[in-house]
Amino acid sequence: MTPTYMRQWVLRGQGSFDCLRLEEAPIPEVGENDVLVKLHAVSLNYRDLMIATGTYYWPRSDPVVPVSDGAGEVISVGAKVSRFKPGQRAIPTFYQGFIGGALSAEVAVARSLGAVTNGVLREYAVFNEEGLVHAPSNLSYREAATLPCAALTAWNALYGPRPLRAGDTVLTQGTGGVSLFAVQLAAAAGAEVISTTSSSEKEERLRQLGAQQVINYKQDPNWGETAKKLSLGQAGANYVVEIGGPKTLVQSSKAAAIGGELSIIGNRSAEAGSKEIAAWSPHTAVHGTRRIAVGSRLEFEDMNRAIEVNKITPVIDARVFAFEEAVEAFQYLWDAKHFGKVVIQIV
Repeated sequence: MTPTYMRQWVLRGQGSFDCLRLEEAPIPEVGENDVLVKLHAVSLNYRDLMIATGTYYWPRSDPVVPVSDGAGEVISVGAKVSRFKPGQRAIPTFYQGFIGGALSAEVAVARSLGAVTNGVLREYAVFNEEGLVHAPSNLSYREAATLPCAALTAWNALYGPRPLRAGDTVLTQGTGGVSLFAVQLAAAAGAEVISTTSSSEKEERLRQLGAQQVINYKQDPNWGETAKKLSLGQAGANYVVEIGGPKTLVQSSKAAAIGGELSIIGNRSAEAGSKEIAAWSPHTAVHGTRRIAVGSRLEFEDMNRAIEVNKITPVIDARVFAFEEAVEAFQYLWDAKHFGKVVIQIV
């Protein structure tokens, strides 16, 4: 029997992780087009830290249930629901209501989970059936919970206007969630994968995931030029998954092939107004740039089929946090102690 109340983490205010409060709330009612999901696991993204610390560049509600990525079991469905049945495993989409086509500004601002719309750091949640996808059969709840933001962003970077083809060259940066998924997805598609990192330990992990070439960017400040030389025929990367931002854009430009695509995802390496921004100009680069904003439900379903067929397993950090340890999980990600996705187990 489904309880009438649940526990949930709520952000009240912003500025630190101490704004997270564990509270009790009634379980929302299920409408005729809705699905009640018992959440089993969630995973954290850097975006969740930004929302909690007040550095997120989009609006957010106050209070709000944080976190966009989770997975769970369907408990009950509304009278008009046709896509899901009780007992099935489901994953909420990052953008609720974004089925396919072009992403509208209204959906981008108001319908992303964990910001304006309540997220998944709770025991139960109700979603419109159109805002859910089926979890890949080869993944656990923990693994499935890592997919909505980081994995789909990587998929969008590789399968956007010009889909990745076998034999293409992909350059990834670092070992964050998007980058690790990009390595795995590109390798599964038969692409040449070149990755950058800062340690020999991480280098070996990247090779295990499918990177053929790994460059230590601390030892080689001209890693972009090196990546191009290492690429097939020294032609450069067809896709650069750009995570770092200002401090990496110049080298990313140098690594790109003529006609290559630089997917702008992150801005983790430097402050606005820095000399790195001034040094980089898209007018002098030989590639195109594209701003990535996660992806649609249809793209999510395409990615899940690829994950299932290729038996891709998301990389999860060795430490998995209990539901009551959510504040510690946020701090752990902030302190960059992880390799792979940071997961919170709910049940």
